[in-house]
Amino acid sequence: MKAAVLVELNHPLELVDIELTERLSFGQVLVKVHYSGICGAQLNEIDGAKGPDKFLPHLLGHEGSGIVLEVGEGVRTVKVGDHVVMHWRPSDGLQSETPKYRWGSRIVNAGWVTTFNEMAVVSENRLTPIPRDFDLRLAPLFGCAVTTAMGVINNDAQVKIGQSVVVFGVGGVGLNIVQAAQMVSAYPIVAVDLFDNKIAMARSFGATHGLNARSADDLEGRLRAIVGAGGADVVIDTTGNPRVIEQAYALTHPDGKTILVGVPRKGDNVSLYTLPLHFEKVLKGSHGGSAVPHRDITAYIRLFRAGRLRLDGLITHEFGLDHINEALALVRSGEAGRVVVAMH
Repeated sequence: MKAAVLVELNHPLELVDIELTERLSFGQVLVKVHYSGICGAQLNEIDGAKGPDKFLPHLLGHEGSGIVLEVGEGVRTVKVGDHVVMHWRPSDGLQSETPKYRWGSRIVNAGWVTTFNEMAVVSENRLTPIPRDFDLRLAPLFGCAVTTAMGVINNDAQVKIGQSVVVFGVGGVGLNIVQAAQMVSAYPIVAVDLFDNKIAMARSFGATHGLNARSADDLEGRLRAIVGAGGADVVIDTTGNPRVIEQAYALTHPDGKTILVGVPRKGDNVSLYTLPLHFEKVLKGSHGGSAVPHRDITAYIRLFRAGRLRLDGLITHEFGLDHINEALALVRSGEAGRVVVAMH
């Protein structure tokens, strides 16, 4: 099967043919991947943001959709023929050992889920079955973008009705954070980005205000004019940029919450005045919004079908697997919403 492999840090992925293992082990599931989303986490892996990578060469991708082809011993939550969301957050079912693939004489490592490959051996607890009539092109959004964003608002920030929310970076996750804030009646909801087209998208998903950080003079002053001189109740950063994190924290009200979704590169230091943390101010890093996929995905599909959750427009670009490096470059540029890779 065809797969995009990370062979060397800070280099393009290599598109190669790799071989599946001969048999599935306990708790493993073989999935034919139909679509994969691309998240900033993959860029961090390619860039070695966490330091040296001892698992090279390895596969990538942590949100996708597909159809179950085979199940290993002990698997009970999915069966052959099921349509599934592939997600990085652990959920219901067994956690298997991680698979290894063959690339000629080389071993290709993989995590509990990978999606930049035409077929994937996945741990049972990284799969959630969905209705067979649900669009597999939209389904990867539930693997990370939607579930993370809803969890940031519900679990991490616990936004209350009428609280002010500022979101720095409105890509695939940020747009859904805006939507989730609108769903819980936050006000105002301010989207901050470097691209006017993304700010316009954020407005269509519920942002009441939008500011271009590249062109806005006195950005902090303009934000305080919207949310109040004391700062916003909740400020969320999806960029992982240390200077943006510092700005987000400074903009947060003394008894508000700063939620960090984006992750800085290893060695990128953030400088903060911590005294307010000894009182009411909260600084918190999000881990996928503490989402519980088997519970949350079912609920979000119900909301989508009721017209309460919007997915149209979130995917702005689609590429074939042969063009995976072009897709990654577009995500890196910051100009896109969610980018998906089609395996067919």
